[in-house]
Amino acid sequence: MPSLERNDQVFVLHLDDSNPENRFSPTWLDEVGVLLDEVEASTGPAGLVTVGGPKFYSNGLDVEHLMAPGTDIGAYLDRVHALYARILVLPMPTVAAITGHAFGAGAMLAVIHDGRLMRADRGYFCLPEVALGMAFTTGMNALLLERLPRTVAIEAMTTARRFGGNEAAERGIVEAAAPLDDLLPAAIERAAGNAGNRGEVLGRIKRDIHRPVLDALAVAAPATLSGT
Repeated sequence: MPSLERNDQVFVLHLDDSNPENRFSPTWLDEVGVLLDEVEASTGPAGLVTVGGPKFYSNGLDVEHLMAPGTDIGAYLDRVHALYARILVLPMPTVAAITGHAFGAGAMLAVIHDGRLMRADRGYFCLPEVALGMAFTTGMNALLLERLPRTVAIEAMTTARRFGGNEAAERGIVEAAAPLDDLLPAAIERAAGNAGNRGEVLGRIKRDIHRPVLDALAVAAPATLSGT
């Protein structure tokens, strides 16, 4: 299950210790929500770092849940959108430590953070939806076009190209690439450097900056991702 630890002023959210691909199961969404409640209930200077395992940061949507009979796909995607919106405007600095593969909705989880650092020697950032015959929701489309350089977002969304850590840094997907052993400490240092900005003013600034994306994420998700 996801877990939370604190390194001085920085909360470190481990996306999951038992689910190696860190997919967004309904239970995982519940548990992450509870941990974010704990982070937001804290007082004083603070930052948040999210980190995956040595192979996967996150592979995103829970495909088994999506394919299960009776799944309300729209309601499930609305929950994913709500998570994105929540972290996007969290009133403290946020940094993603991308330790391995970040695919699909997991890649989108990374890009909603204020800062992104990626492992240099292993793992890919990839939006494979087009190769899987899946369309992006209105919210996902807006999110990617805002949070990534536009030409890079269009290339990633329309080709399913995989970007390694060093290329991701060169193309502006992440701020820097680093060896695995240095990645989490660097992410914590970056979040700690702005922890004093935590507060309602920062939250309001983020809400104003990201208003178009927040509005798009609030649009009800479709009942299918097939694009039809």
